[in-house]
Amino acid sequence: MDITYLQPEGLVRSPAFSHAAVVPAGAATVYLGGQNGVDASGTVVSDDVAEQSLRAVANARLALEAAGASLADVVHWTVLIHVDADLGAAYGAIAPQLAREGAPPLVTAARVAGLGVPGALIEVSAIAALLP
Repeated sequence: MDITYLQPEGLVRSPAFSHAAVVPAGAATVYLGGQNGVDASGTVVSDDVAEQSLRAVANARLALEAAGASLADVVHWTVLIHVDADLGAAYGAIAPQLAREGAPPLVTAARVAGLGVPGALIEVSAIAALLP
């Protein structure tokens, strides 16, 4: 039993993302709330978007592990990047961590005017599936 990732004909093909995924019945779903580049006290780790991005993914990894999942179990990522942040630096820092064996996960990315954490330049959230 596997998750099927789809890159249908007629849609752009990308090594960075798939367009749809089919999760088989019986899989447990893990919903990861937004993670920013903050330390355990909630303090933003840096004003550098690449550093914040790496920390946001590290925080996501910790939360997923608490649920018995890993980055490799993520089916869909949502990435919110502040409109004033360097998109290339942010995505360049996290893209290698979001990639995995086989087809890439689904990714939704958006530029936003602000995030809930003052000073935050990036926020990531995810949906993971744990196969039985």
